[in-house]
Amino acid sequence: MLNAPIRDPLNDHGYSGCQLRALVALRIFIGWHLLYEGLVKLFNPYWSSAGYLNDSQWIFKGFFRWIAEHPGLLKFVDTLNEWGLVLIGLALMLGLFTRGAAIAGAVLIFLYWLANPPFIAFRYTMPAEGSYIIVNKNLIEATALLVLAHFPTGRIFGLDRLLFLSRKNR
Repeated sequence: MLNAPIRDPLNDHGYSGCQLRALVALRIFIGWHLLYEGLVKLFNPYWSSAGYLNDSQWIFKGFFRWIAEHPGLLKFVDTLNEWGLVLIGLALMLGLFTRGAAIAGAVLIFLYWLANPPFIAFRYTMPAEGSYIIVNKNLIEATALLVLAHFPTGRIFGLDRLLFLSRKNR
C-alpha cells in the first residue's frame, strides 16, 4: 500500500495519452478555426450574414430570411455571430470552460447547417466546397464539438485544469 502510485484525479479516466492528446489537438484546431472565422468577420466592415440567410431553402427559410430583412435584427445577429465565434474559439484554444464552449460552438455551427443544408435538390447562390449529400463540414464540426463536450480536454491541457485544481485546493 505504501508503494502504490499516487493517482492524479485529472488523468484517472482510462484513456491513453495518445487518445487524450488527439482530443486536445482536435479541440485546439477547431478553436483556431472558429477564432479565425470570427476575426475575419469582425475586421471586415462589409461582412454580413444577409446573403447566407437569404439563401436559406429548407424548413426554417422563412425565419432566416426574416432575420435578413430586418436591419436592426440582422446587425444584432451578425454581432452575435462574430463575437460568438471569437469567444468560443478562444475558449476552446485556451481550454477554458471547454464543455460550455464546445456545446455553444456545436449549436452555432448546427445553425449554419440548418440554414443551408447540403441536400441534392437545393441550389445555392454560393457554390459548395464539394458535392455533399446531407453531411458537410458544418455537420462534421458540430458533431466533433459534441464529442469534445463529453471529454475533459480542458482539464488535461488548458485553463480548466488550473480552475479545477484551485477549487480542489480550497
